[in-house]
Amino acid sequence: MKIAAAVTLMRFTSLSVIAALSLLLPVNAQVSQLPGTTSQQKPIDPNSPNNLRPVTQNNSLLSIEGGDRLMKEAEQAVSSQNYAVAAKKLQEARQVYNQLSNFYQELNSSFSGIDVRVSDSQRQKALLTAQKRDEATYQLALVHRKQNQPELAVPLLIQIIKSQNPTRDLGKKAYQQLFELGFVDSPYPRQGGSSSSSNPK
Repeated sequence: MKIAAAVTLMRFTSLSVIAALSLLLPVNAQVSQLPGTTSQQKPIDPNSPNNLRPVTQNNSLLSIEGGDRLMKEAEQAVSSQNYAVAAKKLQEARQVYNQLSNFYQELNSSFSGIDVRVSDSQRQKALLTAQKRDEATYQLALVHRKQNQPELAVPLLIQIIKSQNPTRDLGKKAYQQLFELGFVDSPYPRQGGSSSSSNPK
């Protein structure tokens, strides 16, 4: 009887130790790839004085400059009436700006109450990248209108109004697009307001 109890106790103890060890093992995080990046990373040479490369360098996609570059490429595609390429570039720019905005918001929260200067800097960057995301979203909605795809434009325009507020310039433009599409039937602002063109920049 005592032997059976001892064996059972040893089994439970062994399982507890295995469970505890498994919790201590490092977990491999899954990192989502940004559009245009490759999964192969070059090994860092610890002896190289240039091994610290900031993400703000010109060829990095996860940066404000990377998003701006995609916006410029989209603008060129619109100019040549290549709307499929323009839509792809604008969608990628939206993703970059949105990720940046989320990251800056997280940093702002992390430093809140610890370092006001760092927290405020990250908050300003979160606002800037959110504004750029909404501008890319607006241009993408205009491209969808050019492609006669109002069903793709409407949700984007509503996202902009929710993010920007109907009283701000971009929110008013988005609502005007909804009005032109016939999705809404009440003009805003009521005084006639500024109408926006349905053409992408």
